[in-house]
Amino acid sequence: MELGLFQKQTTNLVMTAELRQAISLLQYSTIELAQFIQEQALENPLIELEERKEEFNIKEKYENVRKKSTNTNESKDPLEFVIPEKQSLQDYLIEQIRWLNLSDCERKVLEFLVLNVDDNGYLTIDSEEAANYLVVEKKLVESNIERLQSLEPVGVGARDLKECLLLQLKAFYPENALAAKVIQHYMDLFANKKWQELARQLNISLHDISEIANCIQTLQPKPCINIDANPTIYRIPDLIIDKQNDDYIISFNDQFLPVIHINDQYKEMLHKKNECSVYLHEKYIQYKWLVKSIEQRRNTMLKIATVLVEKQRDFFENGLSKLIPLTLKEIAAEIDMHESTVSRAIKNKIIQTHKGIFEMKQLFTSKIKKSDGDHASSSKIKVLIKKVIDEEEKQNPLSDQKIVDYLQVHFNILISRRTVTKYREGLGILSSSKRKQFSF
Repeated sequence: MELGLFQKQTTNLVMTAELRQAISLLQYSTIELAQFIQEQALENPLIELEERKEEFNIKEKYENVRKKSTNTNESKDPLEFVIPEKQSLQDYLIEQIRWLNLSDCERKVLEFLVLNVDDNGYLTIDSEEAANYLVVEKKLVESNIERLQSLEPVGVGARDLKECLLLQLKAFYPENALAAKVIQHYMDLFANKKWQELARQLNISLHDISEIANCIQTLQPKPCINIDANPTIYRIPDLIIDKQNDDYIISFNDQFLPVIHINDQYKEMLHKKNECSVYLHEKYIQYKWLVKSIEQRRNTMLKIATVLVEKQRDFFENGLSKLIPLTLKEIAAEIDMHESTVSRAIKNKIIQTHKGIFEMKQLFTSKIKKSDGDHASSSKIKVLIKKVIDEEEKQNPLSDQKIVDYLQVHFNILISRRTVTKYREGLGILSSSKRKQFSF
């Protein structure tokens, strides 16, 4: 081995700020991209934004509405078109408190407890902690917890599941002492559906256990789940794929993206030789790179969507049950890009089809080999597992191993029991022992 100085030429990929920006833009959703463009416009004086204007002829719109109402001969109440204001859970409870005859101290404690109720209706603070925080007696807090639990909906203010169910049982089935006993002392046995053991310990028949189960199942473990305390989250599609005759048309949902222009006044100053022109030249390069990055993002997404429409045509025709196995590597090979680029391009993206709105990554599924040498997608197998369980005998539900055997016999699908368990739990389906129902 000889020591010395040698010349060697190599090529390395340098992660510049511009390249990092292009990679980030690729994985932005439409809304995130719009926010990023707004931020860039604040930093770069050369960028001028223009909101997209939809073509809207109010006279034509009015004429269409008037003709439609005339043809149907229906009289519409204008109040039907008023969107009701949504009320939070805390507002709903405080509204009820206003009608109670309370002292100022009691009202203060009760309103404090209301603010510590979560979206499901459970009280998240204990009486001792609340008493120390408000500097009041623990007895006063506990009496106000009872007041809180007397409000609507029944079960609100409970500190755990057991107390929540007992509050509802007392209100709706006060005569059912056996059900109260099961909730109070045998909740674990009941939750695991160990009916035989439960019947033996209570010295009652399985028929009585079935009636208790039917009673408890009418109760709501999350009493405030139907009270809309949170704002509605809208899913805005990034791509829209419409079917026209036998073809699919791909379009971008650009209505939330501003149109980017260059400020003509500053552009004229680029050609002058001064300190300002140096600064503007730098900002001009940033402007061009931003426009180029957005266009690259658009072209990449279009290429991926085009291949998806071609490969997953059965999905666009019939829905998720017809998804074929498709990997990022296969799409990357089709569009001559790296797999990581495809992964970034589909991240956080939503597509709108005539079959519904889907996350773009849902169209990529792993391959599972079938006994005939063909392959099935994981999404299709999940649909089959759910269908098999929905159609099973409720008194004799199928175990995960029996589902494995069923899929192999009827669909030539070879998967392990652990895979079935994983997919079943992902679908939120209980095990066979917990799905079992007794017949009398």
